[in-house]
Amino acid sequence: MNLDLALSGLGNGPLDEGLIRAHIAPLFSRVLARQEIYLANHSLGRPLDQMVDSVASALDAWYGTMDEAWSGGAWMGALTEYRRCISDLIGLDDPRGVVPKTSAGQGLRAVLNAFPQDRPVRVVATRGEFDSLDFILKAYGDAGRAEVTWVDARGLDGTVPIYDGADVAAAITPGCDLVVVSQVIFSTGQVLPNLTQVVQSAHQVGAKVLLDTYHSAGVFPFSVRDLDVDFAVGGCYKYLRGGPGACWLAIHPRHQETMRTLDTGWFAKRDVFSYHRAEPTEPPFAVRATGGDGWLESTPPILTYYQALPGLRFTLALGVDRIRAYSLQQLSFLRQHLKAAGIPHHAPANTANWGGYALVPHADTSELVQRLKAHGVNTDARGGHVRFGPDLLNTSDELARAVEVLKAQF
Repeated sequence: MNLDLALSGLGNGPLDEGLIRAHIAPLFSRVLARQEIYLANHSLGRPLDQMVDSVASALDAWYGTMDEAWSGGAWMGALTEYRRCISDLIGLDDPRGVVPKTSAGQGLRAVLNAFPQDRPVRVVATRGEFDSLDFILKAYGDAGRAEVTWVDARGLDGTVPIYDGADVAAAITPGCDLVVVSQVIFSTGQVLPNLTQVVQSAHQVGAKVLLDTYHSAGVFPFSVRDLDVDFAVGGCYKYLRGGPGACWLAIHPRHQETMRTLDTGWFAKRDVFSYHRAEPTEPPFAVRATGGDGWLESTPPILTYYQALPGLRFTLALGVDRIRAYSLQQLSFLRQHLKAAGIPHHAPANTANWGGYALVPHADTSELVQRLKAHGVNTDARGGHVRFGPDLLNTSDELARAVEVLKAQF
């Protein structure tokens, strides 16, 4: 089914179940054929049917034209559109400032490797960063390549650890090079408060800010330009329905020329397909492309962009603001049913300060997740909480039935 044609029937107003059932659900017929209530959309997003055709078109270009898949514009066109979509999504307003990556961690490494190598990079980060970024920072620390100041949660909201950007800002001192924070804490869904204070404090001492947007991109609207962060990483695996490997590093224009990473390759050359090797008489000997293109690496995984583009097009066409409004309605409905069922859960005072899923604490989350899945409800768990993440494909009936199953298995 044609995406533009299907979504044209939605109009510009708020979403509701009737509109979704009529115009959106048919775009997901393959994944909706699964006989389960899928509530792990915050983990692995559900793909559109169109993804199959998109990937097939990349393969058709390969089969049909071989090397002309590059020179004819098909493959490079997908790369260009991917960068443009991410730029539009996160408010960068600079597609060439989007550097495709296969993971957010790869983006972090590129930034770390853009700092001078004559001393360790001095980093401030929270204990709430996702495992990959956390692990990379620790690995750089083990190798003497980074010195990390870790900021702990300041307390608990019930059973949920709470972080505050004010604590991160307080940990930033002269000599700091890089601050790594998440816009939304991956394990709890908390939107980090006082992010503006973090950015201002970092810039006052000449430090740069890398923002992890993995649990915010596609969840609620924001602009990295307005936030004034220096770098942002994220991916399409979850809310953007793009699967594994479709990630990015976004670079503010003020750093695209002044910083150069060691994570590079021939796609960062000034003339990629000329195969001309400039031989300057003095450094820099690696003559790079201008702007964000100078941050590219080697031959990109083209199929990944075809895999991710349907979800990106869908999200941008629908509008993140409308998706967010509907998500908050779903989460309110879910929490009301949890309360009525007497099931302990985290009930935020202000849901706008939280991401795209609800939390249920439990003594043995792994066991509970397995029992729920055996009874047709697919969830996941982090940090002592089972996470329930509906997306707009979930009906209110599904959410109510999921709570009934949870009550029986709790």
